[in-house]
Amino acid sequence: MPSSRKRVSARSRPKPFEAFIEELSRLALIGPEEREFLAKGLKSRAVRDFLAADAAPTAHAKPTAAGGRAGGSLEKRARKAGLVRATRDGGFHVKSGPETVHWGYLWSAAEPVLRVAPGATVTIDTVSHEGLLEDQGDPVGFFKRFGIPKADVLADAVAIYAKVQHSGAGPHVVSAPIYVEGAEPGDVLAVHVLAAEPRVPYGVNSVRMGKGTLPAEFTLNRSIVIPFDMETRVARFAPGIEIPLKPFFGIMATGPALTLGKLNSAPPGPFGGNIDLNELTAGATLYLPVHVPGALFMTGDGHAAQGDGEVNLTAIETSLTGTFRLELIKQKFWALPRAETPTHWITLGLHESLDEAIRIAVRETVTFLGETQGLDPADAYALASVAVDFEVTQNVDGVKGIHAMIPKAIFRTVA
Repeated sequence: MPSSRKRVSARSRPKPFEAFIEELSRLALIGPEEREFLAKGLKSRAVRDFLAADAAPTAHAKPTAAGGRAGGSLEKRARKAGLVRATRDGGFHVKSGPETVHWGYLWSAAEPVLRVAPGATVTIDTVSHEGLLEDQGDPVGFFKRFGIPKADVLADAVAIYAKVQHSGAGPHVVSAPIYVEGAEPGDVLAVHVLAAEPRVPYGVNSVRMGKGTLPAEFTLNRSIVIPFDMETRVARFAPGIEIPLKPFFGIMATGPALTLGKLNSAPPGPFGGNIDLNELTAGATLYLPVHVPGALFMTGDGHAAQGDGEVNLTAIETSLTGTFRLELIKQKFWALPRAETPTHWITLGLHESLDEAIRIAVRETVTFLGETQGLDPADAYALASVAVDFEVTQNVDGVKGIHAMIPKAIFRTVA
C-alpha cells in the first residue's frame, strides 16, 4: 500500500489539459460547444509546443523583490555592455539604450537595472519619445525634415526606435527601474533633483488629433522642432520669440502597486509618473509614496520648458540627462506625492476632473499645514485661501493635475 506522502504526490501531480476540460464538462461549467472549442484548441501546433515547454523541468531561482528576472541579470548585462557604471564620486551612471528602457508603460514587474543604498546619487540618460512615434517615422528621417543633421540625432534614440517594442498604451520612453534597498510600502522616496540638462540642442512640440485641451478645434497631427541656444539658454520658438530653458522631467515615479499591472505611462497617479510639474527643476525635491519593495524609481519625458497646463498636449520635449539623490523616509504613509523647491512646498491634486483635482489639492494643503504648522483645519483652510496659489499642472493627460504653491517665506522661525 503506498504511503500517504506518495498518495498526496500523485494527487498533486498536474493532469493533462484534456482531463481538465473533461472535468469542467462534468461539473457543467462549460457546455458541449465550449468543450469542443477547447478540445480543438489543444490540437493546434502552437498550443502543443507551449504545453510541451511548460511541462519541461526548469530550475527555479529566487525572484527579485520587484518581481523581475532572478539574480539581477539585467544589471549584469547592462554593466557588461557599459550602460551602467560606477562614477568617481561614488554614484552611478545609467546610460540610455534598448536594454535600459521600456516604452509606453510603468510596471512594477519590470526588472531593475540597478540596486542602490538609500542616499545614493544616480545619473540617468533619457530619450524623448518625440521623433520616434508612429506618425513621425524613424528619428533620423523625422529630424532631417527639420534641418537636424544625422550627427545631432542620438544614437541611443535610433537604437531604441529599432529594437524596443512600443508595448504600452502611452508614448513615453521610460528608464528601467532603480531598486532602493530597504524601501517598503508605506515609505516615501525623496527624489532630490541635482541636475537636469538637455542632451541635444533642440526639442519638439506636437499636437495630435483628439488630444489636448481643444481637440475639436485642432484636428491634425502636427510636430515642430524648436532649436536651442545653449550659450544663452533659450529655445528659439520663432523669430523674435525666445523661451528660457527650464529643464525638468515630466515623469518621475515609484513603481505602481503590482495589482495595477502594466499602466499607461500618460496618466499620473499616487506613484507620481507623468505629473508634468514644471517646478521640478534642479534644486527641487519630489516626495513619492512607495508601493512596492525597492521603490523602483523610474524617470523620462524630458522637457526643456513648459507652461502650466501643457495645453496643446506637449511641452518642448527633449532628451535630458538627470542626476538624482534617492533618499528614503520610513513610514510616512502619504496618499499622494508632494514636492519642495527652495521657496515653496507643493501639494498635488490628481483626478480626471479639474474640479475634483483642486478639491484634492486643497485637502492635501490643509493636511500639510496641520502636520507642519500645527494649524487646525479651519485655520489651514483660511490660510490656503489667502496665501496659497493653486495652479493647473497639466490638463491633457487623462488624469489632470492641480498643484498648490505654499510659500515658505510666510512662516517666521520662532526662537
